[in-house]
Amino acid sequence: MLRGSMPALVTPFHNGEVDFDTLKRLVEWHIGQGSKGLVPMGTTGESPTLSHSEHDAVVEAVVKAAAGRIPVVAGAGSNNTAESVRLAQHAAKVGADAILVVTPYYNRPTQAGLYAHFKAVHDAADIPIIIYNIPPRSVIDMSPETMGELAKLPRIIGVKDATADVTRVSKQRRTCGTDFLQFSAEDASALGFNAHGGHGCISVTANVAPKLCAAFQDATLAGDFKTGLAIQDRLMPLHDAIFTEPGLCGVKYGLSLLGKCSEDVRLPLLAVTDSTKAKIKEAMVFAGLIN
Repeated sequence: MLRGSMPALVTPFHNGEVDFDTLKRLVEWHIGQGSKGLVPMGTTGESPTLSHSEHDAVVEAVVKAAAGRIPVVAGAGSNNTAESVRLAQHAAKVGADAILVVTPYYNRPTQAGLYAHFKAVHDAADIPIIIYNIPPRSVIDMSPETMGELAKLPRIIGVKDATADVTRVSKQRRTCGTDFLQFSAEDASALGFNAHGGHGCISVTANVAPKLCAAFQDATLAGDFKTGLAIQDRLMPLHDAIFTEPGLCGVKYGLSLLGKCSEDVRLPLLAVTDSTKAKIKEAMVFAGLIN
């Protein structure tokens, strides 16, 4: 069962190209650090600026590198339903354990349109689906009622919730049932999210602090919120610092300080500014990740 800390995996680059050797090393590192799953080709993986062939290759590389040791939830989202179907079918073909499908951005579909989109992906690919509800980026917000209708479909198993509203967990437990998997997408509120009945976090910060994020999730999911709060206190400055600018840029800089990958990103994103670098470095020292 999907549960606990699952990094929203970055896509490392070298000279503008996907660095597959570094990607494989990141997979090994995350497994050794206690991450419970990996989520490539989401927002943090820079999916909007990778070509379709690069997207497919990254998913396949992560599945092969993980080799069944931890689950891989492959990003398969698009505002084009046919494209999302193709991505879902490819993920299933190469052996991903589940897919992450974002609410279609820019188009602004109705709730009925959201249902039709997800049902089309569900019907076209034999793979479990996690809904990615992220109103700040997609503008639309899937209601708990719509999610409850989708939860009746056998392969729609959960949600990555980026509303930062911890009460959504309780509302979605009512409409979707208590077995419906709910993952926070917002590191700073993950403590309250799990207290409301969440099952883990698809985490940005876990790219840089996988062991601490895994320990935090393990503690809170076991009901040990005292330990979870102590870890939260260590990580909170890092959560804030990483998102001073776009989060994936922040974590790539943090990873560069750890010697894990370059800080290279693709336009229109840029490497973080010097002032943000100072904040991230200071927060990593505070968390005990570097000296």
